[in-house]
Amino acid sequence: MAKHFARIIIYGAQSVGRAFAKAIRQEIEASREAARQRQAVCGGSSSIKNDVAHKGMTLFEAQQILNVKNLDDREEIQYNFDHLFRVNEKSSGGSFYLQSKVYRAKERIDRELQKLASNDGLTRRQKAEQQHQHQQEQ
Repeated sequence: MAKHFARIIIYGAQSVGRAFAKAIRQEIEASREAARQRQAVCGGSSSIKNDVAHKGMTLFEAQQILNVKNLDDREEIQYNFDHLFRVNEKSSGGSFYLQSKVYRAKERIDRELQKLASNDGLTRRQKAEQQHQHQQEQ
């Protein structure tokens, strides 16, 4: 009887071990596939490759969270932010975690817009200085 009981334990342990090994292999393969997909997404666009995460969120992720494709449409950005923020309020049964993600996404997009505006301001100033110098030369 003890011999049969020992075999049952051994076979059970082997089954659990095989299942665990299979789960590990599947997880590794899923991780590799996710890396391949990320490489495919990042590989085609240099702007995504150079998108630096600020406070853990890239511009691409922020655009996905707020469902915004074009940063020039500020009304759409604000509308989507307001809607998602309101829907995820804790008092209406929403998730504080999701609400904070929405807030961080808006914050990240705003930071990018400020950066673009300051770069645009510098280029305008440089163009104006070049035109001024060009007029003085004539």
